Amino acid sequence: MHLTLGGFTMIFVSALLGALIQGSIGYGLNLVVVPVAAVIQPAALPAAMIIMALPMTAGSALLEHDHIDRPSVTWMTLGRLPGVVLGAWVVTAVTSEVLGIVVGGCVVSAAVMSMFSPSVPVTRFSSVMAGLLGGVMGTASSIGGPPVAILLQNEPGPVLRSTLGATFLIGVSMSLGALILAGQVEGWHWALGVALVPAIGIGLYASRFLHAWLDSGWIRPCVLGFAGLSGLGVLLRGIL
Repeated sequence: MHLTLGGFTMIFVSALLGALIQGSIGYGLNLVVVPVAAVIQPAALPAAMIIMALPMTAGSALLEHDHIDRPSVTWMTLGRLPGVVLGAWVVTAVTSEVLGIVVGGCVVSAAVMSMFSPSVPVTRFSSVMAGLLGGVMGTASSIGGPPVAILLQNEPGPVLRSTLGATFLIGVSMSLGALILAGQVEGWHWALGVALVPAIGIGLYASRFLHAWLDSGWIRPCVLGFAGLSGLGVLLRGIL
């Protein structure tokens, strides 16, 4: 898998922690794993991380499937279609530094503005735009959660987690398909992604014990706080 045992262990632990976070607030897996993988084995990005995310998104959607906001999933998916195409082009046309500055700046700005806004209206237009931006970010950097999570920040915990899970499952599959067509997925990417599935299972199972606490009023601060920190991290990585 192009990794030493120590390198794989570090990525495995970060995947477990990321799955715990995403299982709790609806997103965050790749925000934790990608920076670690970028240091240990940059060639694993984004293909192996996207493959790893497939069971995570499927599990999130299935655990609370009765609460999925299906209209929002539909419109965000429609927005993600052109976003995936644009993201695939960005990978070949824009430097990672420029992409990091633009994406990170947008996420931080959105998170800060949302903190002072009582609600973000979930409309067809806002759902399409969140899906579009998430598609670009997810395909280009394997980090596509913040735009959609910020849009759904005021939804109840079960609705937020399940809707994000369903949206990401479709979106991740689309991004993976685009990368396969672009010739960016190799056999060792599949091996690494599959090898990380046990970490995903452990983290997802453990996250169930945090749902009651988060759903008592902490879900929105956690969503916005984590989005802001992740955007800041991407921004700083692009600058430095």
